[in-house]
Amino acid sequence: MDPDASLMLQFKNGDISSFEELVKKHKQNVINIIYHFIGDKEEAEDLAIEVFLRVYQAREKYKPTAKFTTWLYKITTNLCLNKIRGKERHHTVSLNKPVSTEKEEKELLEEIADPSPSPQKILEEREKKALIRKAIDSLPKKQKIATILRVYEGLSYKEISEILSCSVKSVERSLYWARNNLKEKLTPYFTSETSEKI
Repeated sequence: MDPDASLMLQFKNGDISSFEELVKKHKQNVINIIYHFIGDKEEAEDLAIEVFLRVYQAREKYKPTAKFTTWLYKITTNLCLNKIRGKERHHTVSLNKPVSTEKEEKELLEEIADPSPSPQKILEEREKKALIRKAIDSLPKKQKIATILRVYEGLSYKEISEILSCSVKSVERSLYWARNNLKEKLTPYFTSETSEKI
């Protein structure tokens, strides 16, 4: 049996230390997935707490029918989608909000102060990441989820199919169209060599 599923079953039977072990083991991955969805580190950390709160609350109903991480990432993905939907409904723009925070400016200054990469290189890398994030954000929902789980988390097609409750073939098609869409969106900004890697 999946060792994480065993820990979850022990937690279901009242062993709180098993839950603490699961949180310690998977917290960073959950934060990373959420961050790739919403692009805000602090909010990703807050939502990760909510994910594990849901795991805690679902312990009585838990059944090890799939890998624990598949179940955990499904909770994470659903929470992200709900958050995105909520933001779309209540999207307002504050005219008083500064373009960048003091913290971001400090981080940028620290990176520029580092003699290893040039300021130009740092800005190019940031710009490239922002373009890729924007392109992934613009993908249809299923393609976006499949891309994040495959590219950033390295999950198998089977694991993604279980998280999305669809066939492996459907995941393959989603990733195929996602690659095509990303190439189309990003080719004007990158050389053909760069877009091949995406």
